[in-house]
Amino acid sequence: MKLLFVLFVSTSWTFTRAQHYYQGLMDYLENRLLAIEDHMQLWHEQSHQYHREMQDFKKLTAEAMNGVRNEHIMLFKDLEGAAVRTERVEREMDYVETQTSPRACANRADKVVEQEAWGLEVSRGEDEEEGEWEELQPRVSDCVEIISGIRSVKILERVGSPKGMWTRDPTSSQVYIFNGTSGDAVYQFNSVRDFSRSPQITWSQIIKLPFEWSGPGSAVYNGYLYYIQRDADADMQVVKYDLLSGSVTDIAMFPVEGHATVYSLNPETVADLVADDEGLWLLYASSDREASISLAKMDPATLDIEQIWDTQCPRENAEAAFVVCGIVYVVYNTRLPSRSRIQCVFDVNNIVISEEAPLLYFPRKYGAHASLKYNPEEKQLYGWDDGYQIIYRLTMKRKLLA
Repeated sequence: MKLLFVLFVSTSWTFTRAQHYYQGLMDYLENRLLAIEDHMQLWHEQSHQYHREMQDFKKLTAEAMNGVRNEHIMLFKDLEGAAVRTERVEREMDYVETQTSPRACANRADKVVEQEAWGLEVSRGEDEEEGEWEELQPRVSDCVEIISGIRSVKILERVGSPKGMWTRDPTSSQVYIFNGTSGDAVYQFNSVRDFSRSPQITWSQIIKLPFEWSGPGSAVYNGYLYYIQRDADADMQVVKYDLLSGSVTDIAMFPVEGHATVYSLNPETVADLVADDEGLWLLYASSDREASISLAKMDPATLDIEQIWDTQCPRENAEAAFVVCGIVYVVYNTRLPSRSRIQCVFDVNNIVISEEAPLLYFPRKYGAHASLKYNPEEKQLYGWDDGYQIIYRLTMKRKLLA
């Protein structure tokens, strides 16, 4: 009996302890749940506050973007207006330059240009009577015209690469396209009209050359193609190609030190072959150290060098050049393309000097000229401007007395 009582008391005490333990555990869990609910309530309030702040920030950002968009539209309109005014000023400048171009300089030996041949005969008759003959230096060029302005501009196409060259043979109507800065293909069209009507240059007669041409410095003259061929470690070569027979008729070596290029803004132009009323010319740089452009008069039949000049026209910031009546016109620009301008002139007869020649500006179009080729028959320039093929019609005048 005593043992049962002890067992009953022990069991009752165990149950009492267990009840207190579970009650404490329940109180602990309840407190933790209340704490979690408080944290959840706090997080909910904070997230609601963040959401409200985000909405306010989104509203402010949208207002700011609308303001920026409106300012951008106003700035764009201002820029369009400035572009229109700038273009109007450029047209007015072109007109003023055309109307007020300064007179070119001429020396005493060239008075025959204005006084005609009878004056020369009279002066020679007097010299014969007096027995005092003065030996006159022979002139390289007998042409008497200089450029006085750019009369009009015609934009034909935009085909091919940003850089290239196109020209027309003065003795025919055929047009030749040199796409890019090197290659072995030349694209031939029957006329400028056919070229302008063609949607792409591949719609033409393709001439495959035996040697690759280097740089947009080729020339077409009297049915022959003259182009520059240069390998990596070889001297520069001038190749004469017969367009009628499709064969190379002559090759001339032209040693140039290093990898000098004639124009700093167009380093792909190794040398520039140009043709005018007086024949074939070569513009080049003798070496990388040479600061100015050199000029060589070439015999178109044999490719022999007849005479060489230092033009004193800087290579720096030069983009192209051409020759008209024995006068070199060098076109300059800036690294960031702006208006091209003829800033340096060299006359092989020392009649027209650079300081007294007219400063001519090209109408601003797209970028910078990769090439400019003169056609003496039409008195036009064929330009390649950022992939656009452009024709500049020139205004000419006779060389005047100072």
